[in-house]
Amino acid sequence: MTDAIAYINNALNAYYPSSEITGFTRLIMEHVCRLQPHHLLLDKGKELSRTERAEIKGIVERLKQFEPIQYIIGHTRFYGLPFHVDPSVLIPRPETEELADHVLRDFRDGRMRVLDIGTGSGCLAVTLAKYLPHAGVFAVDISEKALRTARENARLNGVEVTFLQADILSPPHTLAHLPDSVDLFVSNPPYVKNSEKAQMGKNVLLYEPPEALFVPDDDPLLFYRAIARLGKEKIKEGGFLYAEINAQCGKEMVDMLAGEGYTGIRLIRDIAGKERIITAKK
Repeated sequence: MTDAIAYINNALNAYYPSSEITGFTRLIMEHVCRLQPHHLLLDKGKELSRTERAEIKGIVERLKQFEPIQYIIGHTRFYGLPFHVDPSVLIPRPETEELADHVLRDFRDGRMRVLDIGTGSGCLAVTLAKYLPHAGVFAVDISEKALRTARENARLNGVEVTFLQADILSPPHTLAHLPDSVDLFVSNPPYVKNSEKAQMGKNVLLYEPPEALFVPDDDPLLFYRAIARLGKEKIKEGGFLYAEINAQCGKEMVDMLAGEGYTGIRLIRDIAGKERIITAKK
């Protein structure tokens, strides 16, 4: 096994920083050889089979093309839970874990109705359903492929979530099938400006679904405005909206939500100090 680890390091050295290669190595060995991280030391003398070596080589070649490791092995973890991921959904980010954490800390009782808008992999909806077992959780996405992945993740984690297909940008009368009298809207919608693409890595630009990431520079609040207006119809009086946002758009988000009649608006900084989460009350 030692030579396989050396092969991974040598093959990827020109493509990724050493810290990232260390993470890849752990995930590859766990996936291919079913080895937990501590076994990498305990079983370093283990002889790998020809099949295992071939699988490792295949993964490394895909990593050289900057394909995300999560798509290659087909899974990741979010807030301590396992999730299947594929190119139909975004790979869950740590920033979104922070959003989930704020919701879980602010709504500990959990006797509520939640609507997750733009659910993707279902990471938010499934996590909230898992840790708020008394909540009624609904989730919506425009993509049927994403909804299939999200349903699979709900089954994987043993929770009940009602998944619905809808385009949040469509006229309100077409969204009548979404639940009414919701206590909380939660969302991580597309918010990366097209002009920010130049700052993003190939792993994102070449493989993750662009429709789940990007918005026009001249209307970066496109999805948030639609969510806020839908919330005026669907969120019950005194209910809340929690969302992950573009750190460059904090002031614009505050102004927009205030203009739509929301109160108690809070901007929350993430662990990196960026204005990443916004909350508001109807």
